[in-house]
Order: sequence, then structure tokens, then C-alpha cells
Amino acid sequence: QVQLVESGGGLVQAGGSLRLSCADSGRTFSFSFHTMAWFRQAPGKEREFVAVDSWSGGSTQYADSVKGRFTISRDNAKNTVYLQMNSLKPEDTAVYYCARSRLAIRLSAVPDDYDFWGQGTQVTVSS
Repeated sequence: QVQLVESGGGLVQAGGSLRLSCADSGRTFSFSFHTMAWFRQAPGKEREFVAVDSWSGGSTQYADSVKGRFTISRDNAKNTVYLQMNSLKPEDTAVYYCARSRLAIRLSAVPDDYDFWGQGTQVTVSS
């Protein structure tokens, strides 16, 4: 069974940085064959797309709200995807989830295109 485990969340002041990690700790699938993405959900709001990294390499996409501040990357040898978050704002406060795409999905911001999700990690940005 695929199990994605996020880590790296926490409390940070506005303007600070955090690096989230998401690992397939059991190495249960071929990481390099799947697009990986980050979504987030703030209290009382719907889950929203943050960033995606294509399985085919070299292609990423970001939500407008994080463009220029967040960077998604992956290490296929470690079955891990990362989200480097800089210049954090209070509005970035949310639970952050990583997700694995269904096969053949290249870049997608649609939650239904992802079949496995991590349990989430809380990011809180204080003003």
C-alpha cells in the first residue's frame, strides 16, 4: 500500500522559510513514473493546488499565490518530493498535503488526478 509521509511543517514568523518533505517511505511505487504535487487546505476553505512537478522531468507549475516564493523539487533516488517555502505570509497558513498522480498525468492542479495523499503537515505563519 502506498504511504506518503510529510514532514517539515511548523510555526514560523512572516518572512521566514520552511522546507517540507514528502517521502514514500516504503518505496512502494516507481517514484519517477509519477507526477507529484503539493496542495493545501486552510480552515474553512477548500483544498487548493500549490505546486506540481512532472514525472517527465524539468516541468513545474505553481499557483499564482506562491509563484516566486515556493519551489518544488524531487529526489527520485530517495522517493521524496520537497517544497521549499520562502517569504512566508500569514495567508500561507494551512495543512499541506503531498499527492501522487495517476499514471500518465503530466501536470495537473486537479485533485481528482491524484490517487494517493499524505496525511498532511501543519504550517502556521504568524504575523
